[in-house]
Amino acid sequence: MINTSFSPYPLFTMKHLLLRLTALGLCLTAFAMPVSAAEMPSGVKKIKDVIIYEDPLYYAAFPSVIKNKKTGDFVVAFRRAPDRRALGEKKNYHVDSNSYLVTVSSKDGETWSKEPQLLYAHALGGSQDPCILQLRDGTLITMSYGWSHVREDGVPNLKKPYFENLTGFMFLGGYGVRSTDGGKTWEGPYYPPHIPVEKNRDPYGKFVPAYNRGALVEGKNGRVYWVAAAIDSLSPRKSSTHLLVSDDKGKSWTYSAPVGVDDKVTFNETSIYETPKGDLVAFMRTADFNDHATLARSTDGGKTFQPWQDMGFKGHPLQALRLPDDRVLLVYGYRHPPYGIRARILNAECTDYATAPEMILREDGGTTDIGYPWSVQLDKKLVLVTYYYNVADGTRHIAGTILEIK
Repeated sequence: MINTSFSPYPLFTMKHLLLRLTALGLCLTAFAMPVSAAEMPSGVKKIKDVIIYEDPLYYAAFPSVIKNKKTGDFVVAFRRAPDRRALGEKKNYHVDSNSYLVTVSSKDGETWSKEPQLLYAHALGGSQDPCILQLRDGTLITMSYGWSHVREDGVPNLKKPYFENLTGFMFLGGYGVRSTDGGKTWEGPYYPPHIPVEKNRDPYGKFVPAYNRGALVEGKNGRVYWVAAAIDSLSPRKSSTHLLVSDDKGKSWTYSAPVGVDDKVTFNETSIYETPKGDLVAFMRTADFNDHATLARSTDGGKTFQPWQDMGFKGHPLQALRLPDDRVLLVYGYRHPPYGIRARILNAECTDYATAPEMILREDGGTTDIGYPWSVQLDKKLVLVTYYYNVADGTRHIAGTILEIK
Protein backbone atom coordinates (compact mmCIF):
# COMPACT_ATOMS: atom_id res chain seq x y z
CA MET A 1 0.00 0.00 0.00
CA ILE A 2 2.92 2.30 0.62
CA ASN A 3 3.82 4.77 -2.06
CA THR A 4 7.58 4.20 -2.15
CA SER A 5 8.18 7.71 -3.45
CA PHE A 6 7.48 8.82 0.13
CA SER A 7 9.97 6.38 1.64
CA PRO A 8 13.08 8.20 3.01
CA TYR A 9 15.17 5.06 3.35
CA PRO A 10 16.22 1.97 1.36
CA LEU A 11 13.79 -0.94 1.52
CA PHE A 12 16.41 -3.71 1.53
CA THR A 13 18.83 -3.28 4.44
CA MET A 14 20.18 -5.48 7.22
CA LYS A 15 17.89 -3.65 9.61
CA HIS A 16 14.86 -4.64 7.55
CA LEU A 17 16.05 -8.25 7.42
CA LEU A 18 16.09 -8.27 11.23
CA LEU A 19 12.65 -6.69 11.29
CA ARG A 20 11.29 -9.39 9.01
CA LEU A 21 12.76 -12.08 11.28
CA THR A 22 11.06 -10.44 14.25
CA ALA A 23 7.80 -10.38 12.32
CA LEU A 24 8.04 -14.16 11.97
CA GLY A 25 8.13 -14.46 15.76
CA LEU A 26 11.87 -14.78 16.33
CA CYS A 27 12.68 -12.92 19.55
CA LEU A 28 15.77 -10.88 20.20
CA THR A 29 17.19 -11.53 23.65
CA ALA A 30 17.48 -7.81 24.37
CA PHE A 31 13.71 -7.45 24.69
CA ALA A 32 12.43 -7.48 28.26
CA MET A 33 10.09 -10.17 29.57
CA PRO A 34 6.72 -9.15 31.10
CA VAL A 35 6.12 -9.02 34.82
CA SER A 36 2.75 -9.49 36.55
CA ALA A 37 0.98 -6.97 38.76
CA ALA A 38 2.51 -8.74 41.75
CA GLU A 39 6.01 -8.29 40.31
CA MET A 40 5.97 -4.62 39.33
CA PRO A 41 9.32 -2.82 39.05
CA SER A 42 10.55 -0.94 42.08
CA GLY A 43 8.44 2.16 42.69
CA VAL A 44 5.39 0.87 40.78
CA LYS A 45 2.38 -0.63 42.54
CA LYS A 46 -1.03 -1.61 41.24
CA ILE A 47 -3.68 -0.19 43.56
CA LYS A 48 -6.97 -1.43 42.10
CA ASP A 49 -9.16 -1.93 39.03
CA VAL A 50 -12.30 0.22 38.72
CA ILE A 51 -15.43 0.21 36.59
CA ILE A 52 -15.86 3.57 34.90
CA TYR A 53 -19.00 2.85 32.87
CA GLU A 54 -20.99 -0.35 32.30
CA ASP A 55 -24.56 -0.92 31.15
CA PRO A 56 -25.80 -4.23 29.66
CA LEU A 57 -27.90 -2.31 27.10
CA TYR A 58 -24.85 -0.62 25.60
CA TYR A 59 -21.56 -1.49 23.94
CA ALA A 60 -18.99 0.99 25.29
CA ALA A 61 -15.48 1.19 23.88
CA PHE A 62 -12.43 3.23 22.80
CA PRO A 63 -11.92 5.71 25.68
CA SER A 64 -9.68 8.74 26.09
CA VAL A 65 -9.22 10.71 29.31
CA ILE A 66 -8.17 14.15 30.55
CA LYS A 67 -8.24 16.23 33.72
CA ASN A 68 -10.50 19.17 32.85
CA LYS A 69 -8.79 22.46 33.74
CA LYS A 70 -12.12 24.30 33.75
CA THR A 71 -13.84 22.05 36.30
CA GLY A 72 -11.09 20.02 37.96
CA ASP A 73 -12.94 16.82 37.05
CA PHE A 74 -11.46 13.81 35.32
CA VAL A 75 -13.33 13.23 32.09
CA VAL A 76 -13.46 10.02 30.05
CA ALA A 77 -14.79 10.22 26.51
CA PHE A 78 -15.86 7.04 24.73
CA ARG A 79 -17.98 5.61 21.95
CA ARG A 80 -21.35 4.13 22.93
CA ALA A 81 -23.78 2.09 20.83
CA PRO A 82 -26.64 -0.32 21.53
CA ASP A 83 -25.45 -3.76 22.63
CA ARG A 84 -26.76 -5.81 19.72
CA ARG A 85 -26.76 -9.02 21.73
CA ALA A 86 -29.31 -7.46 24.08
CA LEU A 87 -31.52 -7.10 20.99
CA GLY A 88 -31.18 -10.80 20.19
CA GLU A 89 -28.49 -10.39 17.54
CA LYS A 90 -25.49 -12.72 17.51
CA LYS A 91 -22.69 -10.21 18.07
CA ASN A 92 -21.57 -6.61 18.16
CA TYR A 93 -19.43 -4.90 15.55
CA HIS A 94 -17.24 -1.82 15.64
CA VAL A 95 -19.56 0.00 13.24
CA ASP A 96 -23.11 0.95 14.09
CA SER A 97 -25.56 3.55 12.83
CA ASN A 98 -26.38 4.43 16.43
CA SER A 99 -22.86 4.93 17.78
CA TYR A 100 -22.04 8.35 19.23
CA LEU A 101 -19.58 10.08 21.55
CA VAL A 102 -20.27 10.54 25.27
CA THR A 103 -18.44 11.44 28.48
CA VAL A 104 -18.52 10.54 32.16
CA SER A 105 -16.74 12.44 34.92
CA SER A 106 -15.18 11.91 38.33
CA LYS A 107 -13.65 13.96 41.11
CA ASP A 108 -11.20 11.26 42.22
CA GLY A 109 -10.80 8.81 39.34
CA GLU A 110 -12.62 6.05 41.24
CA THR A 111 -16.28 7.08 41.48
CA TRP A 112 -17.83 8.06 38.15
CA SER A 113 -21.06 9.68 37.01
CA LYS A 114 -23.56 7.00 36.01
CA GLU A 115 -25.40 8.69 33.14
CA PRO A 116 -23.13 9.72 30.26
CA GLN A 117 -23.36 13.19 28.77
CA LEU A 118 -23.50 13.58 25.01
CA LEU A 119 -20.26 14.86 23.53
CA TYR A 120 -21.22 14.65 19.85
CA ALA A 121 -23.50 12.67 17.54
CA HIS A 122 -22.65 13.07 13.85
CA ALA A 123 -25.64 13.86 11.68
CA LEU A 124 -24.56 11.59 8.81
CA GLY A 125 -23.54 8.38 10.57
CA GLY A 126 -22.16 6.55 13.56
CA SER A 127 -19.04 7.95 15.25
CA GLN A 128 -15.97 6.13 16.57
CA ASP A 129 -13.03 6.55 18.94
CA PRO A 130 -13.18 10.04 20.48
CA CYS A 131 -9.58 11.20 20.93
CA ILE A 132 -9.65 14.13 23.33
CA LEU A 133 -6.82 16.63 23.84
CA GLN A 134 -6.77 19.53 26.29
CA LEU A 135 -4.60 22.47 25.27
CA ARG A 136 -2.71 24.58 27.76
CA ASP A 137 -5.34 27.33 27.55
CA GLY A 138 -8.10 24.83 28.37
CA THR A 139 -9.44 24.41 24.84
CA LEU A 140 -10.64 20.87 24.18
CA ILE A 141 -10.19 19.16 20.82
CA THR A 142 -11.85 15.82 20.07
CA MET A 143 -11.01 13.97 16.86
CA SER A 144 -13.22 11.15 15.62
CA TYR A 145 -14.36 9.45 12.42
CA GLY A 146 -17.53 7.83 11.19
CA TRP A 147 -19.46 5.36 9.06
CA SER A 148 -22.67 5.97 7.11
CA HIS A 149 -25.06 3.17 6.24
CA VAL A 150 -26.03 3.08 2.56
CA ARG A 151 -28.95 0.88 1.59
CA GLU A 152 -28.58 -1.86 -1.01
CA ASP A 153 -30.13 0.14 -3.84
CA GLY A 154 -27.70 3.01 -3.27
CA VAL A 155 -24.42 1.08 -3.19
CA PRO A 156 -24.13 0.59 -7.00
CA ASN A 157 -24.39 4.38 -7.44
CA LEU A 158 -21.42 5.23 -5.20
CA LYS A 159 -18.25 6.56 -6.73
CA LYS A 160 -15.40 4.07 -6.40
CA PRO A 161 -13.18 3.28 -4.65
CA TYR A 162 -14.87 3.37 -1.27
CA PHE A 163 -14.21 1.60 2.03
CA GLU A 164 -17.06 -0.70 3.06
CA ASN A 165 -17.16 -2.33 6.51
CA LEU A 166 -19.85 -4.98 6.89
CA THR A 167 -22.66 -4.73 4.36
CA GLY A 168 -23.45 -1.17 3.39
CA PHE A 169 -21.41 0.69 6.03
CA MET A 170 -19.35 3.23 4.11
CA PHE A 171 -16.44 5.14 5.57
CA LEU A 172 -16.99 8.87 6.09
CA GLY A 173 -13.46 9.68 7.22
CA GLY A 174 -12.40 11.92 10.07
CA TYR A 175 -13.68 15.06 11.75
CA GLY A 176 -13.08 17.14 14.85
CA VAL A 177 -15.08 19.18 17.35
CA ARG A 178 -13.84 21.85 19.79
CA SER A 179 -14.92 23.29 23.13
CA THR A 180 -13.76 26.47 24.86
CA ASP A 181 -16.04 26.16 27.89
CA GLY A 182 -14.76 22.94 29.44
CA GLY A 183 -16.93 20.63 27.35
CA LYS A 184 -20.32 22.20 28.11
CA THR A 185 -20.77 22.96 24.42
CA TRP A 186 -18.95 21.79 21.30
CA GLU A 187 -18.48 23.57 17.99
CA GLY A 188 -17.94 21.93 14.64
CA PRO A 189 -17.57 19.52 13.02
CA TYR A 190 -14.28 20.66 11.48
CA TYR A 191 -13.01 18.49 8.65
CA PRO A 192 -9.30 17.91 8.10
CA PRO A 193 -7.99 17.68 4.53
CA HIS A 194 -7.63 14.33 2.84
CA ILE A 195 -4.10 12.95 2.81
CA PRO A 196 -2.78 13.08 -0.78
CA VAL A 197 -2.07 9.34 -1.03
CA GLU A 198 -5.52 8.34 0.30
CA LYS A 199 -7.40 6.28 -2.30
CA ASN A 200 -10.92 6.03 -0.91
CA ARG A 201 -13.90 8.31 -1.35
CA ASP A 202 -16.77 8.90 1.04
CA PRO A 203 -20.39 8.03 0.16
CA TYR A 204 -20.78 11.48 -1.40
CA GLY A 205 -17.92 10.94 -3.84
CA LYS A 206 -15.33 13.13 -2.12
CA PHE A 207 -11.94 11.89 -0.93
CA VAL A 208 -12.25 10.93 2.75
CA PRO A 209 -10.86 13.46 5.24
CA ALA A 210 -7.86 12.40 7.36
CA TYR A 211 -8.71 10.08 10.25
CA ASN A 212 -7.09 8.27 13.15
CA ARG A 213 -7.41 6.68 16.57
CA GLY A 214 -4.64 7.95 18.81
CA ALA A 215 -3.42 10.76 21.03
CA LEU A 216 -2.63 14.20 19.68
CA VAL A 217 -0.10 16.48 21.35
CA GLU A 218 0.33 20.22 21.77
CA GLY A 219 3.97 21.08 21.23
CA LYS A 220 5.99 23.54 23.29
CA ASN A 221 5.58 25.93 20.36
CA GLY A 222 1.77 25.82 20.63
CA ARG A 223 1.36 23.83 17.43
CA VAL A 224 -0.91 20.77 17.62
CA TYR A 225 0.45 17.56 16.08
CA TRP A 226 -1.75 14.71 14.86
CA VAL A 227 -0.74 11.51 13.08
CA ALA A 228 -3.44 10.23 10.74
CA ALA A 229 -3.72 7.14 8.58
CA ALA A 230 -4.30 6.84 4.84
CA ILE A 231 -5.22 3.83 2.72
CA ASP A 232 -2.79 4.30 -0.13
CA SER A 233 -3.03 0.87 -1.78
CA LEU A 234 -6.13 -1.14 -2.57
CA SER A 235 -4.60 -4.39 -3.78
CA PRO A 236 -3.67 -5.43 -1.20
CA ARG A 237 -5.33 -2.85 1.03
CA LYS A 238 -2.69 -1.21 3.21
CA SER A 239 -2.32 2.02 5.12
CA SER A 240 0.50 4.36 6.02
CA THR A 241 0.64 7.16 8.60
CA HIS A 242 1.21 10.89 8.09
CA LEU A 243 1.68 13.97 10.26
CA LEU A 244 -0.81 16.84 10.14
CA VAL A 245 -0.35 20.07 12.10
CA SER A 246 -2.70 22.79 13.31
CA ASP A 247 -1.76 26.35 14.21
CA ASP A 248 -5.30 27.44 15.13
CA LYS A 249 -6.13 25.00 17.93
CA GLY A 250 -7.67 22.31 15.75
CA LYS A 251 -9.87 24.38 13.44
CA SER A 252 -7.75 23.60 10.39
CA TRP A 253 -4.95 21.20 9.54
CA THR A 254 -2.09 21.11 7.04
CA TYR A 255 -0.03 18.19 5.82
CA SER A 256 3.53 17.99 7.16
CA ALA A 257 5.26 14.65 6.45
CA PRO A 258 4.93 10.88 6.05
CA VAL A 259 5.54 9.04 9.34
CA GLY A 260 5.25 5.26 8.93
CA VAL A 261 5.70 3.83 5.43
CA ASP A 262 6.77 0.40 4.20
CA ASP A 263 6.31 -1.85 1.20
CA LYS A 264 4.70 -4.64 3.27
CA VAL A 265 3.85 -3.44 6.79
CA THR A 266 0.58 -1.62 7.46
CA PHE A 267 0.67 1.26 9.95
CA ASN A 268 -2.52 2.70 11.41
CA GLU A 269 -3.69 3.79 14.90
CA THR A 270 -0.96 6.11 16.17
CA SER A 271 -0.33 8.30 19.22
CA ILE A 272 2.23 11.10 19.07
CA TYR A 273 4.31 12.38 21.99
CA GLU A 274 6.76 15.26 22.41
CA THR A 275 9.84 14.58 24.56
CA PRO A 276 11.53 17.16 26.81
CA LYS A 277 14.26 17.46 24.19
CA GLY A 278 11.64 18.33 21.59
CA ASP A 279 11.59 15.10 19.58
CA LEU A 280 8.24 13.96 18.24
CA VAL A 281 7.76 10.22 18.77
CA ALA A 282 4.94 8.42 16.94
CA PHE A 283 3.86 5.13 18.53
CA MET A 284 2.20 3.11 15.77
CA ARG A 285 0.02 0.02 15.63
CA THR A 286 0.73 -2.34 12.74
CA ALA A 287 -0.80 -5.10 10.68
CA ASP A 288 1.10 -7.72 8.67
CA PHE A 289 3.89 -7.52 11.27
CA ASN A 290 2.95 -10.04 13.96
CA ASP A 291 1.06 -7.24 15.78
CA HIS A 292 4.32 -5.63 16.85
CA ALA A 293 4.27 -2.03 18.01
CA THR A 294 6.53 0.35 16.12
CA LEU A 295 7.71 3.93 16.43
CA ALA A 296 9.02 6.70 14.23
CA ARG A 297 10.92 9.75 15.49
CA SER A 298 11.24 13.32 14.24
CA THR A 299 14.07 15.53 15.45
CA ASP A 300 13.15 18.56 13.34
CA GLY A 301 9.68 19.46 14.59
CA GLY A 302 7.80 17.09 12.31
CA LYS A 303 9.30 18.17 8.99
CA THR A 304 10.69 14.66 8.50
CA PHE A 305 10.67 11.34 10.36
CA GLN A 306 13.49 8.87 10.70
CA PRO A 307 12.99 5.27 9.49
CA TRP A 308 10.46 3.41 11.60
CA GLN A 309 11.66 1.04 14.33
CA ASP A 310 10.30 -2.27 15.60
CA MET A 311 9.64 -1.95 19.34
CA GLY A 312 9.83 -5.73 19.72
CA PHE A 313 6.52 -6.36 21.49
CA LYS A 314 2.81 -6.58 20.70
CA GLY A 315 0.53 -3.61 21.36
CA HIS A 316 -2.96 -2.65 20.17
CA PRO A 317 -2.65 0.41 20.13
CA LEU A 318 -0.43 2.61 22.36
CA GLN A 319 -0.59 5.89 24.30
CA ALA A 320 2.13 7.78 26.19
CA LEU A 321 1.82 9.87 29.37
CA ARG A 322 4.58 12.08 30.76
CA LEU A 323 5.12 11.41 34.46
CA PRO A 324 6.16 14.13 36.95
CA ASP A 325 9.84 13.12 36.69
CA ASP A 326 9.70 13.19 32.83
CA ARG A 327 9.66 9.41 32.47
CA VAL A 328 6.95 8.10 30.13
CA LEU A 329 4.19 5.63 30.94
CA LEU A 330 3.44 3.74 27.74
CA VAL A 331 0.20 1.73 27.85
CA TYR A 332 -1.27 -0.69 25.31
CA GLY A 333 -3.79 -3.48 24.92
CA TYR A 334 -2.73 -7.09 24.62
CA ARG A 335 -5.02 -9.11 22.33
CA HIS A 336 -3.30 -12.45 22.69
CA PRO A 337 -3.78 -15.01 25.47
CA PRO A 338 -3.88 -14.02 28.26
CA TYR A 339 -5.92 -11.05 27.02
CA GLY A 340 -5.42 -7.85 28.96
CA ILE A 341 -3.65 -4.50 29.40
CA ARG A 342 0.10 -3.94 29.58
CA ALA A 343 2.51 -1.07 30.12
CA ARG A 344 6.15 -0.01 30.22
CA ILE A 345 7.88 2.95 31.81
CA LEU A 346 10.33 4.52 29.37
CA ASN A 347 13.03 7.09 29.92
CA ALA A 348 12.33 10.73 29.11
CA GLU A 349 13.38 10.46 25.46
CA CYS A 350 11.66 7.09 24.87
CA THR A 351 14.85 5.35 23.77
CA ASP A 352 14.79 2.29 26.06
CA TYR A 353 11.59 0.66 24.80
CA ALA A 354 13.39 -2.62 24.01
CA THR A 355 14.69 -3.13 27.56
CA ALA A 356 12.07 -1.43 29.76
CA PRO A 357 10.20 -4.15 31.71
CA GLU A 358 6.75 -4.98 30.42
CA MET A 359 4.15 -4.80 33.20
CA ILE A 360 0.93 -6.81 33.08
CA LEU A 361 -1.84 -4.61 34.46
CA ARG A 362 -4.62 -7.10 33.66
CA GLU A 363 -4.75 -10.56 32.10
CA ASP A 364 -8.37 -11.58 32.73
CA GLY A 365 -9.91 -10.36 29.48
CA GLY A 366 -12.54 -12.61 27.97
CA THR A 367 -11.77 -12.15 24.26
CA THR A 368 -9.64 -10.06 21.91
CA ASP A 369 -12.31 -7.33 22.01
CA ILE A 370 -10.52 -5.22 24.64
CA GLY A 371 -7.84 -2.59 25.00
CA TYR A 372 -7.24 0.90 23.61
CA PRO A 373 -5.84 2.24 26.92
CA TRP A 374 -5.34 5.94 27.69
CA SER A 375 -3.84 7.34 30.90
CA VAL A 376 -4.08 10.44 33.08
CA GLN A 377 -2.22 11.60 36.20
CA LEU A 378 -4.56 11.64 39.23
CA ASP A 379 -2.02 13.26 41.56
CA LYS A 380 1.75 13.33 41.99
CA LYS A 381 1.90 9.57 42.55
CA LEU A 382 -1.31 8.02 41.19
CA VAL A 383 -2.12 7.34 37.54
CA LEU A 384 -5.40 6.09 36.07
CA VAL A 385 -5.14 3.86 32.99
CA THR A 386 -8.50 3.72 31.19
CA TYR A 387 -9.49 1.13 28.56
CA TYR A 388 -12.45 -0.87 27.33
CA TYR A 389 -12.83 -4.42 28.53
CA ASN A 390 -14.88 -7.59 28.78
CA VAL A 391 -14.69 -10.47 31.23
CA ALA A 392 -15.86 -13.90 30.04
CA ASP A 393 -17.14 -12.29 26.81
CA GLY A 394 -19.59 -10.21 28.82
CA THR A 395 -20.68 -6.59 28.45
CA ARG A 396 -18.11 -4.35 26.81
CA HIS A 397 -17.48 -1.62 29.34
CA ILE A 398 -15.06 1.17 30.22
CA ALA A 399 -12.70 0.19 33.04
CA GLY A 400 -9.54 1.50 34.63
CA THR A 401 -6.51 0.51 36.62
CA ILE A 402 -5.01 2.83 39.23
CA LEU A 403 -1.23 2.66 39.61
CA GLU A 404 1.04 4.23 42.17
CA ILE A 405 4.28 5.31 40.51
CA LYS A 406 7.02 6.80 42.69
